[in-house]
Amino acid sequence: MVFLSLFLLILAFFIVLVSISNLEDVKYQAVAQGMKSTFTTFRKTGDIPSDLTSKQGEVLGGQVFQEKITGIFATALQVAKVEIVQPGRLMSARMPVAAVFLENSDRLNPSVFAFLDRIVAALGGRPPGVRFDMQFIAGANVTGRGELSVEQSPEMARAGSFAREILSRGAPPDSLSVGLAPGDSDQITIRFYVRSENEGQFETQDKPLTEPR
Repeated sequence: MVFLSLFLLILAFFIVLVSISNLEDVKYQAVAQGMKSTFTTFRKTGDIPSDLTSKQGEVLGGQVFQEKITGIFATALQVAKVEIVQPGRLMSARMPVAAVFLENSDRLNPSVFAFLDRIVAALGGRPPGVRFDMQFIAGANVTGRGELSVEQSPEMARAGSFAREILSRGAPPDSLSVGLAPGDSDQITIRFYVRSENEGQFETQDKPLTEPR
């Protein structure tokens, strides 16, 4: 009777916990998927869970990706301002040029190389049916007519330097785009997109002038 009473008391305790808790569907799905992948002992070849290709699966994978990227910026570039524009879909990080490049130069600061390696690893860790895209946008001054200059500029050189460096470290070429956009020339914006494989790339509101990749 003593053990039975103890078991009933523990059961009642967990029932109370469940009744007062708020169920977060995204986290629940993440835990459920982790448990399933850990304890499933057999799966037929080609038997991929349908939630990986569903919209819910894309958003779930996207939120995990966003949390990973946010952690990278928080530990490697504390000066960056990270904003989740669309949960599971789009995030944006804004930082000064000096956080990435040497002063008055288009050469990357060696201190960011470890940061780039972690970004490359995150971009390459995409689940089936989902792609992670990255867009590097350098702010640039406009001409008197409100247009971006077509001449070679420090901003353009930095964008090219960034692209070459991150590609040389193994970033998927189809996941990267660089460009210029009207704005503060001392600021850089990096956007991360989560899309299905059949979606188009880099449809942004400010329509940056993108360099050929």
